[in-house]
Amino acid sequence: MGLFLAQLLTGLANAGALFMVASGLSLIFGVTRIVNFAHGSFYMLGAYVGYTLMQVLPGMVGFWGAILLAGIIVGLIGVIVEICVLRPVYSAPELFQLVATFGVILVIQDLTLMIWGAEDLLGPRAPGLKGVVRILDEPVPQYDLALIAITPFVAFALWYLISKTRVGILVRAATQDREMVGALGVNQSWLFTGVFFLGCALAGLGGAVQLPKGG
Repeated sequence: MGLFLAQLLTGLANAGALFMVASGLSLIFGVTRIVNFAHGSFYMLGAYVGYTLMQVLPGMVGFWGAILLAGIIVGLIGVIVEICVLRPVYSAPELFQLVATFGVILVIQDLTLMIWGAEDLLGPRAPGLKGVVRILDEPVPQYDLALIAITPFVAFALWYLISKTRVGILVRAATQDREMVGALGVNQSWLFTGVFFLGCALAGLGGAVQLPKGG
């Protein structure tokens, strides 16, 4: 029973990071109707950017600050990609959109190899969360428990943004009827850009929080 519970908690911790990535992908697809093949590349960028920032920012505040900054930086990179690559092909056939996002994968992959190299980089341990907690005599990393505790806050923040704010109303409206949103005078281009920023930032955040769990 203890082994099963430990595996369950580890799975929940991994699911927390994947939830951030999947929610970002869902937001982007729901509003822009583009299947973003490059979303996994933004997840990877979050890990690499987070790793670099963690080398510069010391201590617990620096560690969590690096994770947040990694999400923001990846979101800004996503904005550049959306404006330069995806905005011109929104009205193009789906095949062109898929090819465009696949091209982004290749570009990000080559840039990552050029900047960080091909060797494995081991993520730093989270300050203050380097130990284990024994549950039914089975060791569970403290960081896994922290991820399980953090994920509901991220989910609640997303729910509040989508359900209780004007931006969320526009996002839900664009998901249902983009043409009507445009007819009401909403700037669809900047709405799409904002959603793409949020989706990519969530992917980057998911990549950064996974760093202490491996390379």
